[in-house]
Amino acid sequence: MELLLLVFLLLAAMSAAVESITSTAVKTGCQERCGGVDIPYPFGIGPGCSRHGFELSCVSNGSGAGPIAVLAGTSIQVTRLSVEPAESQVMLPVGWQCYNTSQPTRTYPDWSRAKTEMNRGGVYRISNTHNMLVVLGCNTVGYTESLRSEGGAYSSTYYTGCMSYCNNSASAQDGQCAGVGCCHVDIPPGLTDSSVNFRVYDHTGMVDYSPCDYAFLTDRTNYSFRRADLIKMDKNRNVPVWLDWAIRENGSMSCAEAKGKPGYACVSVHSECVDSTNGPGYNCKCTAGYEGNAYAPDGCTNINECDRPSDYPCHGICQDTDGSYDCKCHRGYQNSGDPKEQPCSPKFPLAAQIALGITLGISFLIVGLLFILMMRQKRRMNEYFRKNGGSVLQKVENIKIFTKDELKKITKNNSEVLGQGGFGKVYKGILDDNTLVAVKASIEVNDARKEDFTNEVIIQSQMIHTNIIKLLGCCLEVDVPMLVYEFAANGNLQDILHGDNNRRVPLPLDLRMDIAVEAAEGLRYMHSSANRTIRHGDVKPANILLNDKFKPKISDFGTSKLLTVDKDFTMFVVGSMGYIDPVFHKTGRLTQKSDVYSFGVVLLELITRKPTIYDANCSLLIDFQKAYEQENSGRAMFDKDITIEEEIFVLEEIGRLAMECLKEKVEERPDMKEVAEQLVILRRSRKSRQGNYNISPQQFEEMSTEGTPLSLETAVSVSSSVLSAPSTPANNDFSNA
Repeated sequence: MELLLLVFLLLAAMSAAVESITSTAVKTGCQERCGGVDIPYPFGIGPGCSRHGFELSCVSNGSGAGPIAVLAGTSIQVTRLSVEPAESQVMLPVGWQCYNTSQPTRTYPDWSRAKTEMNRGGVYRISNTHNMLVVLGCNTVGYTESLRSEGGAYSSTYYTGCMSYCNNSASAQDGQCAGVGCCHVDIPPGLTDSSVNFRVYDHTGMVDYSPCDYAFLTDRTNYSFRRADLIKMDKNRNVPVWLDWAIRENGSMSCAEAKGKPGYACVSVHSECVDSTNGPGYNCKCTAGYEGNAYAPDGCTNINECDRPSDYPCHGICQDTDGSYDCKCHRGYQNSGDPKEQPCSPKFPLAAQIALGITLGISFLIVGLLFILMMRQKRRMNEYFRKNGGSVLQKVENIKIFTKDELKKITKNNSEVLGQGGFGKVYKGILDDNTLVAVKASIEVNDARKEDFTNEVIIQSQMIHTNIIKLLGCCLEVDVPMLVYEFAANGNLQDILHGDNNRRVPLPLDLRMDIAVEAAEGLRYMHSSANRTIRHGDVKPANILLNDKFKPKISDFGTSKLLTVDKDFTMFVVGSMGYIDPVFHKTGRLTQKSDVYSFGVVLLELITRKPTIYDANCSLLIDFQKAYEQENSGRAMFDKDITIEEEIFVLEEIGRLAMECLKEKVEERPDMKEVAEQLVILRRSRKSRQGNYNISPQQFEEMSTEGTPLSLETAVSVSSSVLSAPSTPANNDFSNA
């Protein structure tokens, strides 16, 4: 019995080891070459020698000339495999149709041989950067198409092609493929397969010089047209086509999603992950200073740069290091720069030292030249100051005009980057009083846009509210003006809700409701309480910043517009997909209700902690609306961290409020004041029940009838009677309610 148990344990261990190897590493003993083609992992021949979707077979080519490598389960020959770049080259057939000599209007085609399905494992995409579609023939249209995608409205996801015409037998010219006898067209990224087809035209009178039509995908550098191909081309010909490949397992995760997950492909010590540029998924490559196979353990090895002087120059003594190399001048030589870039020169002899004194006389000339350059720089900064509206903005009381030198000191020469904004990088800065600030680039200003820019800065300077990011000042002595804002230590709500594990933090319902209430208050202030009514135009979690106490701050007013009677429409619909009001997207009409729509999406993200597109292709808005239509409840989609029985009522009410904000008809949506009122009522009602006060969900429904939110005065009065709070918040500010 003990012997049988030992055997069982050994078999289990061996099985686990094989499974691990097949998913993340190279299995020893696998075939490394077939038909002159090297087979690097993740490709492989035989069980356990490859990742899923990268299986190959080594078969006889039927001519006795030796074996060839093919994609497993197909007859598609593989002629080259590469892990960096992530490419493979295969041979695909030519599609054709020929015309009956006695009846030129009839054809006998063979299109099926050009229909290829090489993507059974989902890893390949036809390279749009290396390939093209070629069509040969006179008076014909050839086109390629791909298989229908899931949920698509048409039989194929893509069609493209071109028309080739001949006036007579001498029309086509060798080397010319521009529509006479031959035409070609680019293809898009994302194609998983290909097939060709033709439109039949009358070939009467041209069968002798164009008896057939041909269409095929091929390497852009592989095919050069010859007029003789119209008369006789090998119908069994195969042509080279490049495929891009990527790791597309587990829902085609990106690098950020795949790292740390089981089966992560970048297993070499010196490897890094890059997102795929042709379709979803990711690829692995060796980091700088290393080369090899990043998909194999220890597959990335150090590059000896000293053995490759043409790629890694050194004008002195080269010494290889792990991941890099050192370069020093020979003894007796020196270099004022880097010996990797500039030749070394002998150290100065005595005569040179004497000559050095002569150069001191030239230093006065240099000083004069520097003075001239400084004056030119000063004039340039003055010109920037004028162009950027400095004469107007320096009179504004609420903002400070920083000089270029002051800004360099504040940001320590842009030494710490906080992130990438819409117009450039955002830098961290410290004022003289140790106040932290964020410094970001604005729009580039010219004479035509100067008035718009100055008006926007003035408007932002006048928006003084605890839930709106405060504009402290600007620097106008640079080509693109820089804006100085108060600092938000906890970044933006997007990263907090949906960022990686380093950014995600626990978010209890209390904090989420505080964020919702105060963000709504900031927008309400913009819409109705500021000196001038503003539409934000791009409300989303990425534009809701959080300070060190997680107080929300509405930011990024790059798309905000001054709301006037004659300026409701814009020719340029901007914003983030998933948050744009459909009415604004269709008509270009940006209203306050557009911000209400976007805020409704934010509310859904707060209670579900799901992005607008989650699980690869699921829509938060569609799925949430469907849940209420089918179940009259969003419970199935609520964030599990806050879904407890005592909180269901509040979550459901927030979900219904979000649905009101997302209504298609603009006039049926509440305004931001009503949204803020409803959120305040919900928060106070919840706190009352937590404090053993007797406000039930039924009583709440009686306080606020369906579709008709309570007035602010009623909401505050009812809540105050329970909490013994003041009857109305000062200045209608709900942020402390």
